[in-house]
Amino acid sequence: MRNSKEKGDETEIKIASRLIEAGYSVSVPFGDNDKYDLVVDDGATLHRVQCKTAWQNKPRTIRFNTHSQTTRNGEYHEQIYREEIDAFCVRYPETDQLYWISVNEATTQKMELRFDAAIDHPSINWAADYEFSENCP
Repeated sequence: MRNSKEKGDETEIKIASRLIEAGYSVSVPFGDNDKYDLVVDDGATLHRVQCKTAWQNKPRTIRFNTHSQTTRNGEYHEQIYREEIDAFCVRYPETDQLYWISVNEATTQKMELRFDAAIDHPSINWAADYEFSENCP
């Protein structure tokens, strides 16, 4: 079984590869101190992107963390990404689908994307609305 660092590295490289295939220039910041994993250049704008791996948390719904978790000196710390990144690019390993979510549309702890539901409610984040379709919003 792979640890979370290995899963994150796989997600990051697969996201970078897909972005490059779509024609974007992708840069990786040096070191591990930045809040973003990639810088994506669409020719007009540089996007600071945090890569995340989603998991299925209930039927027809996936979830990903929208905060960072670290332990320093034996103490647990959480930090949100507002003002630090421009977007999340999320990979769901079961389907290899990518989702592009502006940091301004993301919730502050965890975010759920729903594939379908019996009702349509304004608070539902529909996965289809965030599917990466080769274009950075």
